[in-house]
Amino acid sequence: MRIRGLRAWCAARGRDQFTVTLAMVVVLTGACGALIVLPNFALPKIRAAQPAASQSLGRASADDPRVAVIRDTLEPFGAIVAERVSTGDGRESLVVGHESGHAEMDILAGELAGAVAATTDLWGPDWAQSALVVVADNPSEFAALVRAGSILPTEVAAVTVADPFVPGAQPTGQRVIVSPDAGRRLSPGQLRTLLRHELTHVATRAVTVDGAPRWMLEGFAEYTAHRGQGHAFADIAPTVAARLRAGGLPTGLPADADFTGTGAAGTYESAWSVCAFVADKYGEADLVELYRRIAAGPMDSAAQDRIVRAVLSTDPAEFVARWREWLSAQPI
Repeated sequence: MRIRGLRAWCAARGRDQFTVTLAMVVVLTGACGALIVLPNFALPKIRAAQPAASQSLGRASADDPRVAVIRDTLEPFGAIVAERVSTGDGRESLVVGHESGHAEMDILAGELAGAVAATTDLWGPDWAQSALVVVADNPSEFAALVRAGSILPTEVAAVTVADPFVPGAQPTGQRVIVSPDAGRRLSPGQLRTLLRHELTHVATRAVTVDGAPRWMLEGFAEYTAHRGQGHAFADIAPTVAARLRAGGLPTGLPADADFTGTGAAGTYESAWSVCAFVADKYGEADLVELYRRIAAGPMDSAAQDRIVRAVLSTDPAEFVARWREWLSAQPI
């Protein structure tokens, strides 16, 4: 199983900055990647696919196998509502919840086709290009759906869950679980960003091994989520921008340990900035290839350095130096 989810606590601090993602193999390493939902901004030079219009296909039947996977969890909390949504090329996604969550369900259903298209435009077509999105009604249901074993912090906006996964095999049972509080705290645009971040984890799961460096996993998901929105650097990464204004530049890539605790917001922003820098200076194809190699499993800095050399033809020290120069050049 895999859990994604810790970035929305940024929003609770009064910023329109949140996304998170946590990978779960054991709950809470199972909060192993947090979901920080940032606003849908991105650098002007980065272009995304235009959102496709979602087409509602009506209510799903009671025996839909995708609903069956979660029916026993959902039914104690009320009658189940499931909406079928076309995500292109004959593919069909599902948004599931209860009548009380219909507003959030409608927004997410309307964003699904665009989110799938945007994710595919960067990552490529080698994934299901569909999703099961579940909107929880209350904290207890949310915890049950993500198999957390206890009530999750209210700041967690969404979690991506998957069945037990064998690297190299096609992942199964993936679903995005949206918290009961997300719709009340997040704007429609922020829900769109949240959905794109989580779908990135769904799309990349087949090549992602738990324990891989989180700056790559979370930074890439953040990059995909904000790609092509055309807003200023400081709106995407306000914490990093504030540090830059104070003369502070990072000395190295974000460490896994820094993705939790009081500095997590800035760490997610910094990870995003690394991926935005790679896309800008080396190209998105190299960014995707870098992800595929670094996401292949846990590795030390020496292994990461070898991959950076192989993919970007750049010395690791030069890579960090160029990233720092790129940061210094951003309008803040």
